Amino acid sequence: MTTETPNLPEYSVSEIAHAVKRTVEDRFGLVRVRGEISGWKQAGSGHAYLCLKDESAVLDGVMWRGMVNGLRFRPEDGLEVIATGKLTTYPGRSKYQMVIERMEPAGVGALMALLEERKRKLAAEGLFDPRRKRPIPYLPEVIGVVTSPTGAVIRDILHRLADRFPRHVLLWPVLVQGEGAAEQVANAVRGFNSLAKGGPIPRPDVLIVARGGGSIEDLWAFNEEAVIRAVAESDIPVISAVGHETDTTLVDYASDRRAPTPTAAAEMAVPVKADLDYTIGQFGLRLERALFKGMERRAETVKGLGRGLPHPRHLLQLAEQRFDELSERLPKSLNHGLVAWRNRYERLGDRLAPRLLTQELRRSAERVERAGEGLVRTTSLRLRDEQRRLSEAVRMLETLSPYATVQRGYAVVRSRDGRVLTTAEAAKGAGALTLELRDGTVDAVVDGEPQALAEESVVPVQPKTKASKAKPAMPEPAKDRRQGSLF
Repeated sequence: MTTETPNLPEYSVSEIAHAVKRTVEDRFGLVRVRGEISGWKQAGSGHAYLCLKDESAVLDGVMWRGMVNGLRFRPEDGLEVIATGKLTTYPGRSKYQMVIERMEPAGVGALMALLEERKRKLAAEGLFDPRRKRPIPYLPEVIGVVTSPTGAVIRDILHRLADRFPRHVLLWPVLVQGEGAAEQVANAVRGFNSLAKGGPIPRPDVLIVARGGGSIEDLWAFNEEAVIRAVAESDIPVISAVGHETDTTLVDYASDRRAPTPTAAAEMAVPVKADLDYTIGQFGLRLERALFKGMERRAETVKGLGRGLPHPRHLLQLAEQRFDELSERLPKSLNHGLVAWRNRYERLGDRLAPRLLTQELRRSAERVERAGEGLVRTTSLRLRDEQRRLSEAVRMLETLSPYATVQRGYAVVRSRDGRVLTTAEAAKGAGALTLELRDGTVDAVVDGEPQALAEESVVPVQPKTKASKAKPAMPEPAKDRRQGSLF
């Protein structure tokens, strides 16, 4: 059973949505909400979307790009904040949300708690270990500064360096507060480290990361993990100078040296040139005085040693006396030497007399004659031995020569192409033969099968119809024509 209510007005969905939107915006036109950030996300357009939650409820929120850029801290999940804005609805989703115009941490205690938690986390990774810290160069050639180009910090650093010891300074301009400041500072530190040594842009020997004083929110960029890790990974020593003396950020723990102010950082980076000049001058004076004193001591030592030496005149007198003695002895020694050489030459002259030379020549001629006779006898004996060996070799050659065999009645059987035939099979295969005999050669052909003959018979051959012209008889072996002797 349905109950009709004809007096109730009808609304469209859009009318209801816009009516609720006007009601919420009129009732909650400006509110302050305290809650914990959850699901923080910044879109490519620059707008940020988040949720504010407490123990029992969740409120969606949106923050437009202009408001996000004005934040003095970096929102993170888990951070308790106080957001100021207005409530509205989103008709397309039937949701209500808060359009946040301002946002700040819910007191310093929340930021300090987040800072302490991050400090413990990074310290556990060893980024704050004192053993990682490196000494600052005593007199760097190039100093890199990471700070804002428009603030008083860079002017204070340059002024202090000019007073103490002017150096080449490279400035990497960055934001030191607000959205994107942490990324720019981290990129600047890594950018200085990426410069090549000896390149067109000189690589700094030391870095100064600096910023003026401010609240914890103003300095929050130097508590971000990106900055801390970039400083800890830097190959170039880093001096942190963030805030005033009482301000402390996490970058102070990661850097190699902490300065209470940017001016103090410049003082740590370079010594005082006037002090160095004075110190070098004092060293020069001390060196000069030491040289003079050393020379004086050596002069006194030489003078003391000189007292123990005799007078030079006395030394010369002894030398003069010795010279006089030698001068007197020299003529006598010369005369004595001349007499000795003359006697020696006279003895040698007696040995060179013609009679002695004639006798020596006669003895030499006799030795040569005896040597010639011995040579002749030795040569004759060797010639007879060689002639005997030659005769024996000739007799052996005659004995083994095939010509001697032919002379005794044998024949040499050859084929027409000159091959020597030694078997009957080879002779039958050759057909035409040439027989070398004692007094010439005879051509023959093989006729029929060989027949068995008596031991004293020879293999018959059928001469050609026309006898070949007899060849001249083979020459007899040369006889031994050795007659007589050479001697």
